Amino acid sequence: MARGTTAALAAGALALTGLVASTAPAGAAERQVYVALGDSMASGPLIPDITGPLACGRSTNNYAHVLAAQLHVAELRDVTCSGAATGHMTSPQHLSLAGVDLGEAPPQFDALSADTTLVTLTIGGNDVGLVGVAKGCATLNPFATPCKDKWTSGGVDQVAQRIDAFAPKLATVLTGIHTRAPHARVVVTGYGLYIKPGGCWPYQPVLGVDADYLQGSVNRLNTTIASQAAAHNATYVDVAGPSTGHDACQAPSAKWLEGYIPTDLAAPLHPNRRGEANYADIIARNLHP
Repeated sequence: MARGTTAALAAGALALTGLVASTAPAGAAERQVYVALGDSMASGPLIPDITGPLACGRSTNNYAHVLAAQLHVAELRDVTCSGAATGHMTSPQHLSLAGVDLGEAPPQFDALSADTTLVTLTIGGNDVGLVGVAKGCATLNPFATPCKDKWTSGGVDQVAQRIDAFAPKLATVLTGIHTRAPHARVVVTGYGLYIKPGGCWPYQPVLGVDADYLQGSVNRLNTTIASQAAAHNATYVDVAGPSTGHDACQAPSAKWLEGYIPTDLAAPLHPNRRGEANYADIIARNLHP
């Protein structure tokens, strides 16, 4: 066969191959694998039903499970766990409940792989210790010294310092996600609106000045998370703004977040089932604006 004829046949074969590839059926779309990482805000402690390690407080009605159902993903790997901090992305997390040793949860990054297509992450609250700070602010004495005074004594905001120190930790986590799941879309959420401006003492037993300080600290953490997400090729999802009118000061039927004494099946100072479902909706809207 002549050299020119051979070349022509080869070119035609390549063109045909390209045509077949470009007209592949929609059903041949990429398999969707969703990995959910994070702490108790994401895991949904005490919300029925429990799945995974008991001490992780992982619910089948947390935002990851609701979102996975909405997106019809092929596989959900939910490794969220109460008490998780940035260090538990790459190191095991010791688990205990009521003083009973329950072993370890593997590093959350173990769930990531090259076939991961979506990652959600909620982390930072435990690095900063916000729930502990909030618990220490509870008081039924309207004349008590504001706990804000303790955390800002000497003109230094200790909680703000913790938040600032968290920023490079989150940067490392985001870099690690991209390394292990290079084809995944990465979504990072903030934390919700826990208490309205001025609070609602004594319904939620925290003085007004402390309510504003606590939510202000949450807002500062959210700003830090948003900044790191923008710097590390991740989508930031604000859940505090859309939570207006659904904070712990509201009626039980309106709350997305429980207060110091829950009125629904959920952990104190954590989202309830309604909150987790709404967070899933908010994330979904950000995925498909």
